[in-house]
Amino acid sequence: MASVAAAYPFIEVLIDTSLLAPVAQRAPGVIAIVGSTAGGGTAPANVPLVVDTATDAASLFAAVSGNTLTSNPLYESLRLALLQDPRPSKIYGVKLADSNLDAGLAALEAADDVTFVSLANITDKASLGKLKAHAENMSAAGQKRIAVMMVDPTIAKKPTYAADVNAGLTSAPSLKSDASRVLMVAARSAKNGAGTQADTASAAMAAIAGFAPSTSIVLKRLRGITITVADQYSPSEIKALSEFGIVPIIEPALIVGGGFFFAEGRLFTADANLLFVDTVRTLDDIDFRLKSGLIGAIGDARITKPGLIGLKTRVDGIMGPLKRATTIDDYTIDIPVLNILSVPESSWTAAERALVTDARANRSIDVFVSVTYGPAVHRLRVTLQPKF
Repeated sequence: MASVAAAYPFIEVLIDTSLLAPVAQRAPGVIAIVGSTAGGGTAPANVPLVVDTATDAASLFAAVSGNTLTSNPLYESLRLALLQDPRPSKIYGVKLADSNLDAGLAALEAADDVTFVSLANITDKASLGKLKAHAENMSAAGQKRIAVMMVDPTIAKKPTYAADVNAGLTSAPSLKSDASRVLMVAARSAKNGAGTQADTASAAMAAIAGFAPSTSIVLKRLRGITITVADQYSPSEIKALSEFGIVPIIEPALIVGGGFFFAEGRLFTADANLLFVDTVRTLDDIDFRLKSGLIGAIGDARITKPGLIGLKTRVDGIMGPLKRATTIDDYTIDIPVLNILSVPESSWTAAERALVTDARANRSIDVFVSVTYGPAVHRLRVTLQPKF
Protein backbone atom coordinates (compact mmCIF):
# COMPACT_ATOMS: atom_id res chain seq x y z
CA MET A 1 0.00 0.00 0.00
CA ALA A 2 1.39 3.43 -0.96
CA SER A 3 2.42 5.58 1.96
CA VAL A 4 0.31 8.64 2.64
CA ALA A 5 2.11 11.85 3.60
CA ALA A 6 1.45 13.09 7.10
CA ALA A 7 -0.78 16.13 7.41
CA TYR A 8 1.81 18.06 9.42
CA PRO A 9 2.86 20.86 8.92
CA PHE A 10 -0.69 21.18 7.52
CA ILE A 11 -0.02 24.11 5.19
CA GLU A 12 2.96 24.53 2.85
CA VAL A 13 3.47 27.82 1.01
CA LEU A 14 5.55 27.88 -2.19
CA ILE A 15 6.37 31.32 -3.56
CA ASP A 16 6.22 31.67 -7.35
CA THR A 17 7.99 34.91 -8.37
CA SER A 18 7.43 34.51 -12.13
CA LEU A 19 4.75 37.22 -12.19
CA LEU A 20 7.14 39.71 -10.57
CA ALA A 21 9.40 39.70 -13.64
CA PRO A 22 9.28 43.17 -15.24
CA VAL A 23 8.00 43.62 -18.78
CA ALA A 24 10.63 44.86 -21.23
CA GLN A 25 10.37 48.59 -21.89
CA ARG A 26 11.61 50.55 -24.90
CA ALA A 27 11.97 54.28 -24.35
CA PRO A 28 10.32 55.90 -27.40
CA GLY A 29 12.68 58.89 -27.40
CA VAL A 30 16.17 57.44 -27.97
CA ILE A 31 18.19 59.16 -30.70
CA ALA A 32 21.51 58.49 -32.42
CA ILE A 33 23.66 60.96 -34.34
CA VAL A 34 26.33 59.65 -36.71
CA GLY A 35 29.04 61.99 -37.92
CA SER A 36 32.60 63.14 -38.33
CA THR A 37 34.75 64.55 -35.55
CA ALA A 38 37.70 65.45 -37.81
CA GLY A 39 39.77 63.13 -35.63
CA GLY A 40 38.85 64.83 -32.35
CA GLY A 41 37.69 63.20 -29.13
CA THR A 42 38.58 60.08 -27.19
CA ALA A 43 35.70 57.97 -28.51
CA PRO A 44 36.61 54.95 -30.62
CA ALA A 45 35.24 54.95 -34.16
CA ASN A 46 31.98 53.16 -34.98
CA VAL A 47 30.98 52.60 -31.35
CA PRO A 48 27.67 54.08 -30.11
CA LEU A 49 28.34 55.98 -26.88
CA VAL A 50 25.77 57.63 -24.62
CA VAL A 51 26.08 61.40 -24.17
CA ASP A 52 24.38 62.94 -21.11
CA THR A 53 25.99 66.38 -20.97
CA ALA A 54 27.87 68.86 -23.14
CA THR A 55 30.98 67.89 -21.17
CA ASP A 56 30.52 64.28 -22.27
CA ALA A 57 30.13 65.42 -25.87
CA ALA A 58 33.29 67.51 -25.68
CA SER A 59 35.39 64.78 -24.06
CA LEU A 60 34.26 62.00 -26.37
CA PHE A 61 33.80 63.79 -29.67
CA ALA A 62 35.84 67.02 -29.75
CA ALA A 63 39.49 68.06 -29.62
CA VAL A 64 40.07 69.81 -26.29
CA SER A 65 43.35 71.48 -25.34
CA GLY A 66 43.26 73.28 -22.02
CA ASN A 67 40.31 75.67 -22.24
CA THR A 68 40.22 75.54 -26.04
CA LEU A 69 37.70 73.32 -27.79
CA THR A 70 37.94 72.75 -31.52
CA SER A 71 34.44 72.08 -32.78
CA ASN A 72 33.38 69.61 -35.47
CA PRO A 73 30.10 68.45 -37.05
CA LEU A 74 29.29 65.62 -34.61
CA TYR A 75 30.05 67.65 -31.49
CA GLU A 76 27.92 70.59 -32.69
CA SER A 77 25.03 68.29 -33.55
CA LEU A 78 25.17 66.65 -30.12
CA ARG A 79 25.33 70.06 -28.45
CA LEU A 80 22.20 71.17 -30.32
CA ALA A 81 20.41 67.95 -29.35
CA LEU A 82 21.23 68.55 -25.68
CA LEU A 83 19.65 72.04 -25.84
CA GLN A 84 16.15 70.72 -26.56
CA ASP A 85 13.53 70.87 -23.83
CA PRO A 86 12.17 68.33 -23.09
CA ARG A 87 15.22 66.29 -23.96
CA PRO A 88 15.33 62.80 -25.47
CA SER A 89 15.48 59.94 -22.98
CA LYS A 90 18.88 58.92 -24.35
CA ILE A 91 21.36 60.33 -26.89
CA TYR A 92 23.95 58.22 -28.71
CA GLY A 93 26.90 59.61 -30.62
CA VAL A 94 28.72 57.54 -33.25
CA LYS A 95 32.10 58.74 -34.48
CA LEU A 96 32.89 57.92 -38.10
CA ALA A 97 36.20 56.50 -39.25
CA ASP A 98 37.36 58.21 -42.45
CA SER A 99 33.80 59.33 -43.27
CA ASN A 100 32.69 55.68 -43.63
CA LEU A 101 28.93 56.04 -43.20
CA ASP A 102 28.23 52.37 -43.87
CA ALA A 103 30.29 51.27 -40.88
CA GLY A 104 28.89 54.04 -38.69
CA LEU A 105 25.29 53.14 -39.42
CA ALA A 106 26.02 49.42 -39.10
CA ALA A 107 27.31 50.10 -35.59
CA LEU A 108 23.76 51.07 -34.61
CA GLU A 109 22.18 47.80 -35.74
CA ALA A 110 22.61 46.19 -32.32
CA ALA A 111 21.39 49.29 -30.44
CA ASP A 112 17.80 48.05 -30.30
CA ASP A 113 16.53 51.00 -28.22
CA VAL A 114 17.22 53.63 -30.92
CA THR A 115 14.06 55.20 -32.37
CA PHE A 116 15.53 58.12 -34.38
CA VAL A 117 18.76 58.45 -36.40
CA SER A 118 20.38 61.45 -38.11
CA LEU A 119 23.65 62.37 -39.78
CA ALA A 120 25.63 65.26 -38.33
CA ASN A 121 25.16 68.24 -40.67
CA ILE A 122 25.14 66.08 -43.81
CA THR A 123 22.84 66.95 -46.71
CA ASP A 124 24.31 65.21 -49.76
CA LYS A 125 21.81 62.85 -51.35
CA ALA A 126 24.02 59.76 -51.48
CA SER A 127 24.62 59.89 -47.73
CA LEU A 128 20.97 60.57 -46.95
CA GLY A 129 20.04 57.61 -49.15
CA LYS A 130 22.12 55.37 -46.90
CA LEU A 131 20.39 56.79 -43.83
CA LYS A 132 16.98 56.12 -45.40
CA ALA A 133 17.96 52.54 -46.22
CA HIS A 134 19.21 52.01 -42.66
CA ALA A 135 15.93 53.19 -41.11
CA GLU A 136 13.79 51.15 -43.51
CA ASN A 137 15.86 47.98 -43.16
CA MET A 138 16.03 48.14 -39.38
CA SER A 139 12.30 48.83 -39.13
CA ALA A 140 11.53 45.87 -41.37
CA ALA A 141 13.70 43.73 -39.09
CA GLY A 142 11.63 44.74 -36.05
CA GLN A 143 13.70 47.64 -34.69
CA LYS A 144 11.41 50.51 -35.65
CA ARG A 145 13.18 53.82 -36.23
CA ILE A 146 12.80 57.05 -38.20
CA ALA A 147 15.55 58.75 -40.22
CA VAL A 148 15.58 62.53 -39.76
CA MET A 149 17.11 64.64 -42.54
CA MET A 150 17.31 68.29 -43.52
CA VAL A 151 17.06 70.18 -46.77
CA ASP A 152 20.38 71.77 -47.69
CA PRO A 153 20.14 75.14 -45.85
CA THR A 154 22.41 76.82 -48.41
CA ILE A 155 19.82 76.56 -51.21
CA ALA A 156 19.06 80.16 -52.09
CA LYS A 157 15.64 81.80 -51.94
CA LYS A 158 13.86 82.10 -55.27
CA PRO A 159 10.28 81.97 -56.60
CA THR A 160 10.52 78.23 -57.37
CA TYR A 161 12.31 77.33 -54.12
CA ALA A 162 9.80 74.76 -52.79
CA ALA A 163 9.28 73.03 -56.14
CA ASP A 164 13.03 72.89 -56.79
CA VAL A 165 13.74 71.46 -53.33
CA ASN A 166 11.09 68.77 -53.75
CA ALA A 167 12.32 67.90 -57.23
CA GLY A 168 15.84 67.46 -55.93
CA LEU A 169 14.74 65.20 -53.10
CA THR A 170 12.38 63.04 -55.15
CA SER A 171 14.40 62.64 -58.35
CA ALA A 172 15.84 59.14 -58.69
CA PRO A 173 16.88 57.78 -56.28
CA SER A 174 14.10 59.38 -54.25
CA LEU A 175 14.50 60.06 -50.55
CA LYS A 176 10.74 59.61 -50.01
CA SER A 177 10.08 56.52 -47.92
CA ASP A 178 7.29 54.17 -48.98
CA ALA A 179 7.42 52.80 -45.42
CA SER A 180 7.04 56.26 -43.78
CA ARG A 181 10.50 56.10 -42.25
CA VAL A 182 11.86 59.53 -43.27
CA LEU A 183 11.22 62.94 -41.70
CA MET A 184 12.52 65.89 -43.74
CA VAL A 185 12.87 69.34 -42.17
CA ALA A 186 13.72 72.63 -43.87
CA ALA A 187 15.30 75.75 -42.36
CA ARG A 188 16.91 78.05 -44.90
CA SER A 189 20.24 79.53 -43.77
CA ALA A 190 19.72 78.29 -40.20
CA LYS A 191 22.64 79.03 -37.88
CA ASN A 192 23.67 77.59 -34.54
CA GLY A 193 24.90 79.51 -31.50
CA ALA A 194 28.39 79.75 -32.98
CA GLY A 195 27.03 81.42 -36.12
CA THR A 196 27.82 78.45 -38.38
CA GLN A 197 25.44 76.20 -40.31
CA ALA A 198 23.06 74.51 -37.91
CA ASP A 199 22.27 70.80 -38.03
CA THR A 200 18.53 71.35 -38.01
CA ALA A 201 17.88 67.63 -38.55
CA SER A 202 19.56 66.56 -35.31
CA ALA A 203 18.02 69.42 -33.37
CA ALA A 204 14.56 68.57 -34.75
CA MET A 205 15.06 64.89 -33.98
CA ALA A 206 15.95 65.63 -30.37
CA ALA A 207 13.04 68.04 -29.98
CA ILE A 208 10.55 65.45 -31.25
CA ALA A 209 12.03 62.60 -29.21
CA GLY A 210 11.45 64.52 -25.99
CA PHE A 211 7.67 64.23 -26.40
CA ALA A 212 5.43 61.20 -25.95
CA PRO A 213 4.85 59.28 -29.22
CA SER A 214 1.22 60.38 -29.53
CA THR A 215 2.11 64.09 -29.29
CA SER A 216 1.79 65.96 -32.58
CA ILE A 217 4.96 67.83 -33.52
CA VAL A 218 3.05 70.76 -35.05
CA LEU A 219 4.05 74.05 -33.37
CA LYS A 220 6.44 72.32 -30.95
CA ARG A 221 9.54 74.39 -30.28
CA LEU A 222 12.99 73.86 -31.75
CA ARG A 223 15.82 75.39 -29.71
CA GLY A 224 19.38 76.45 -30.48
CA ILE A 225 18.95 77.77 -34.02
CA THR A 226 18.50 81.22 -35.52
CA ILE A 227 17.18 82.29 -38.94
CA THR A 228 17.17 85.87 -40.14
CA VAL A 229 13.83 87.38 -41.16
CA ALA A 230 15.09 87.70 -44.75
CA ASP A 231 15.73 83.95 -44.93
CA GLN A 232 12.54 82.77 -43.26
CA TYR A 233 9.83 81.11 -45.33
CA SER A 234 6.95 83.05 -46.81
CA PRO A 235 3.36 81.80 -46.37
CA SER A 236 3.35 80.36 -49.89
CA GLU A 237 6.64 78.54 -49.26
CA ILE A 238 5.40 77.16 -45.93
CA LYS A 239 2.27 75.77 -47.58
CA ALA A 240 4.11 74.37 -50.60
CA LEU A 241 6.83 72.67 -48.56
CA SER A 242 4.25 71.22 -46.18
CA GLU A 243 2.19 69.78 -49.01
CA PHE A 244 5.33 68.16 -50.41
CA GLY A 245 5.80 66.42 -47.04
CA ILE A 246 8.67 68.65 -45.92
CA VAL A 247 8.42 70.24 -42.47
CA PRO A 248 9.35 73.96 -42.53
CA ILE A 249 10.79 75.61 -39.43
CA ILE A 250 9.01 78.91 -38.80
CA GLU A 251 8.87 81.80 -36.30
CA PRO A 252 5.14 82.55 -35.91
CA ALA A 253 4.27 86.00 -34.56
CA LEU A 254 1.15 84.54 -32.90
CA ILE A 255 3.23 82.68 -30.30
CA VAL A 256 4.24 84.90 -27.41
CA GLY A 257 7.96 84.99 -26.72
CA GLY A 258 9.04 84.08 -30.23
CA GLY A 259 11.22 81.13 -31.15
CA PHE A 260 11.26 78.59 -33.94
CA PHE A 261 8.62 75.89 -34.35
CA PHE A 262 7.60 72.99 -36.58
CA ALA A 263 5.03 74.19 -39.13
CA GLU A 264 3.82 70.72 -40.11
CA GLY A 265 3.74 67.17 -38.74
CA ARG A 266 4.12 65.05 -41.85
CA LEU A 267 6.66 62.43 -42.80
CA PHE A 268 8.39 62.47 -46.18
CA THR A 269 6.39 59.51 -47.42
CA ALA A 270 4.39 58.16 -50.32
CA ASP A 271 1.99 56.37 -47.96
CA ALA A 272 -1.04 58.56 -47.23
CA ASN A 273 -2.19 56.10 -44.56
CA LEU A 274 0.94 56.72 -42.48
CA LEU A 275 1.39 60.40 -43.16
CA PHE A 276 1.97 61.90 -39.72
CA VAL A 277 4.89 61.54 -37.33
CA ASP A 278 2.78 60.93 -34.22
CA THR A 279 0.75 58.17 -35.94
CA VAL A 280 3.86 56.20 -36.87
CA ARG A 281 5.51 56.76 -33.47
CA THR A 282 2.37 55.60 -31.64
CA LEU A 283 2.08 52.46 -33.75
CA ASP A 284 5.78 51.73 -33.21
CA ASP A 285 5.29 52.10 -29.46
CA ILE A 286 2.25 49.79 -29.42
CA ASP A 287 4.14 47.30 -31.59
CA PHE A 288 6.92 47.04 -29.01
CA ARG A 289 4.52 46.92 -26.05
CA LEU A 290 2.63 44.00 -27.58
CA LYS A 291 5.82 42.08 -28.38
CA SER A 292 7.36 42.59 -24.94
CA GLY A 293 4.10 42.00 -23.09
CA LEU A 294 3.19 38.80 -24.93
CA ILE A 295 6.61 37.13 -25.11
CA GLY A 296 5.87 35.40 -21.80
CA ALA A 297 2.88 33.62 -23.37
CA ILE A 298 5.06 31.82 -25.90
CA GLY A 299 5.55 28.22 -24.80
CA ASP A 300 3.08 28.56 -21.92
CA ALA A 301 -0.33 29.65 -23.23
CA ARG A 302 -2.31 26.67 -24.53
CA ILE A 303 -4.70 26.47 -27.46
CA THR A 304 -7.69 25.85 -25.27
CA LYS A 305 -10.52 28.10 -24.22
CA PRO A 306 -8.95 28.91 -20.80
CA GLY A 307 -5.52 29.33 -22.39
CA LEU A 308 -6.70 31.79 -25.02
CA ILE A 309 -8.83 33.70 -22.50
CA GLY A 310 -5.63 34.19 -20.54
CA LEU A 311 -3.89 35.39 -23.72
CA LYS A 312 -6.68 37.89 -24.38
CA THR A 313 -6.38 39.12 -20.79
CA ARG A 314 -2.67 39.78 -21.40
CA VAL A 315 -3.50 41.90 -24.45
CA ASP A 316 -6.13 43.78 -22.44
CA GLY A 317 -3.46 44.50 -19.83
CA ILE A 318 -1.25 46.05 -22.50
CA MET A 319 -3.87 48.07 -24.35
CA GLY A 320 -6.00 49.17 -21.38
CA PRO A 321 -3.43 51.60 -19.92
CA LEU A 322 -3.00 53.24 -23.34
CA LYS A 323 -6.75 53.88 -23.51
CA ARG A 324 -6.87 55.21 -19.94
CA ALA A 325 -3.98 57.55 -20.71
CA THR A 326 -5.90 58.72 -23.84
CA THR A 327 -3.00 57.67 -26.05
CA ILE A 328 -5.63 55.78 -28.03
CA ASP A 329 -9.37 56.36 -28.07
CA ASP A 330 -10.46 52.71 -28.09
CA TYR A 331 -9.40 49.18 -29.05
CA THR A 332 -10.90 45.74 -29.72
CA ILE A 333 -9.31 42.30 -29.53
CA ASP A 334 -10.37 39.41 -31.76
CA ILE A 335 -8.99 35.85 -31.50
CA PRO A 336 -10.85 33.74 -34.10
CA VAL A 337 -9.88 30.40 -32.55
CA LEU A 338 -11.12 31.57 -29.13
CA ASN A 339 -14.42 32.56 -30.71
CA ILE A 340 -14.81 29.01 -32.01
CA LEU A 341 -13.72 27.34 -28.76
CA SER A 342 -16.28 29.45 -26.87
CA VAL A 343 -19.22 27.57 -28.45
CA PRO A 344 -20.06 23.83 -28.22
CA GLU A 345 -17.95 21.67 -30.54
CA SER A 346 -21.10 20.08 -31.93
CA SER A 347 -22.04 23.42 -33.50
CA TRP A 348 -18.73 23.96 -35.33
CA THR A 349 -18.76 24.18 -39.09
CA ALA A 350 -16.23 22.23 -41.16
CA ALA A 351 -14.27 25.45 -41.74
CA GLU A 352 -14.19 26.23 -38.01
CA ARG A 353 -13.06 22.70 -37.17
CA ALA A 354 -10.29 22.98 -39.74
CA LEU A 355 -9.18 26.34 -38.29
CA VAL A 356 -8.84 24.87 -34.78
CA THR A 357 -7.08 21.75 -36.11
CA ASP A 358 -4.58 23.83 -38.10
CA ALA A 359 -3.94 26.15 -35.13
CA ARG A 360 -3.15 23.21 -32.86
CA ALA A 361 -1.09 21.37 -35.47
CA ASN A 362 1.01 24.44 -36.29
CA ARG A 363 0.89 25.84 -32.74
CA SER A 364 0.11 29.25 -34.21
CA ILE A 365 -2.65 31.68 -33.20
CA ASP A 366 -3.86 34.83 -34.93
CA VAL A 367 -4.74 37.79 -32.69
CA PHE A 368 -6.27 40.92 -34.24
CA VAL A 369 -6.02 44.16 -32.26
CA SER A 370 -7.98 47.07 -33.72
CA VAL A 371 -7.00 50.52 -32.42
CA THR A 372 -8.98 53.75 -32.72
CA TYR A 373 -6.52 56.64 -32.73
CA GLY A 374 -7.72 60.15 -31.87
CA PRO A 375 -5.23 62.48 -33.58
CA ALA A 376 -4.48 66.08 -32.60
CA VAL A 377 -6.08 69.04 -34.38
CA HIS A 378 -3.73 70.50 -37.01
CA ARG A 379 -6.08 72.99 -38.64
CA LEU A 380 -9.08 75.00 -37.46
CA ARG A 381 -11.61 76.69 -39.71
CA VAL A 382 -13.26 79.54 -37.81
CA THR A 383 -16.16 81.46 -39.30
CA LEU A 384 -16.34 85.04 -38.02
CA GLN A 385 -19.80 86.52 -38.53
CA PRO A 386 -20.12 90.15 -37.41
CA LYS A 387 -23.59 91.60 -36.72
CA PHE A 388 -24.99 95.03 -35.87
